[in-house]
Amino acid sequence: MNIKLVILGNGFIGQRLGKELSCPISTRPISSFEDVESVIEEHRSNVLINCIGFVGKNSVDECEGNRSKTLFANTYIPILLAEVAFRYNVKLVHLSSGCIYHYDYGNDSPISETEIPNFFNLYYSRTKIYSEAMLKTLNNFANILILRIRIPLDDRPHQKNLLTKLIKYQKVLNIANSITYIPDFIKAVKHLLAINATGVFNTVNDGALQYSRLLDIYKHYVTDFNYSIIDYKTLGLVRTNLILSVNKLKASGFSIRNIDNVCEECVTNYLEYEKCLAQAGA
Repeated sequence: MNIKLVILGNGFIGQRLGKELSCPISTRPISSFEDVESVIEEHRSNVLINCIGFVGKNSVDECEGNRSKTLFANTYIPILLAEVAFRYNVKLVHLSSGCIYHYDYGNDSPISETEIPNFFNLYYSRTKIYSEAMLKTLNNFANILILRIRIPLDDRPHQKNLLTKLIKYQKVLNIANSITYIPDFIKAVKHLLAINATGVFNTVNDGALQYSRLLDIYKHYVTDFNYSIIDYKTLGLVRTNLILSVNKLKASGFSIRNIDNVCEECVTNYLEYEKCLAQAGA
């Protein structure tokens, strides 16, 4: 397959993918079938990577107050793109979320792609479940790849980066969670495109991360940094904490690193990138 990509959505992950995959990013507003047709015709693309989504500027709680925007971005647009992919015989890569399950740390194993989503407590999660259900059905007839991302961690500063958020908050939970390390995610995307994979893939790193592990490494380099651990129950927030299985990703031929093994690299690269930005702005 001669791949000609175009990315829809100019957010945090869309920008990172656009740069690393050396492909155009369409900022055209999508509200109709014709809008998507125009993107395909403009870029002569045969692979659409959907990075459009709404998760709230500061937290998913904002989705509760912006239900129309959330439903439109997270459910309506993916279904629209899937219909266009079906009609035009192009591949759709849809960025979904792993925050769609309840998880019992005492009894549950890491969650595989075959398990039915059951976390309806957040409106954001519901909109992701809706779109996945429709896309998985249409995948029987179209070339659709669904990538589940969870709590993105990157090695460069950004307000959506987990490390940036933790440094800012200085108060953290210490519950082990599946994490998507963006440099490894980008490699996984390249691999899955190369083998023309379809269906749902948990694109997280192997294992689970406790935030204190990451911040202890950061504190090693930034010695005046301090943080405290808080009890999840005291927050009074509705959230899902869980661990996803990466067995399917591994079975596809991709070697995904354990999240504990990328923390040192993440922090040192982050600090070096921050230093370069400071020097450029000096």
